Amino acid sequence: MSNIADLIEAYIRQQLAQQQDGKVELRRTDIADKISCAPSQISYVLSTRFTQDKGFVVESRRGLGGYIRIVQVPDQQQVKNLIYANMRSKITGDTTYGEVEGMLHYLQQHELITQREAALCMQVIDGLFHSPTMDVAEKVQMIQSLFLTLEKFS
Repeated sequence: MSNIADLIEAYIRQQLAQQQDGKVELRRTDIADKISCAPSQISYVLSTRFTQDKGFVVESRRGLGGYIRIVQVPDQQQVKNLIYANMRSKITGDTTYGEVEGMLHYLQQHELITQREAALCMQVIDGLFHSPTMDVAEKVQMIQSLFLTLEKFS
């Protein structure tokens, strides 16, 4: 059987999972009533299992109108993966050379790729956009593959 700390953690994580923005505001008394524990046990769980090094920011105010606000902060790799996934989803048959160039510039500006990598990618993109024999679907697939490769090595 799980101990009280595990139950509190599971309850808080369940509440976080139900929120799309990765943020939840709870009351200690509500959690204590739900799990049948003391508010101090909730404080213990917050201070040991929902720390900054584990990807959480906790704001707590005690008292009658008190609350616990927990925000799950995505780690840097998750942020990078989201950026690359967003860019790949925007690469379609209608994507222009300038848009792809802008994406690579963004990656370079935010130090996700080096200037050298951006230059190499632009050479490939230039060749793809000016290829007389490659159809649009192939170009899209090649550009998306290029971004996927950048993501895997970032």
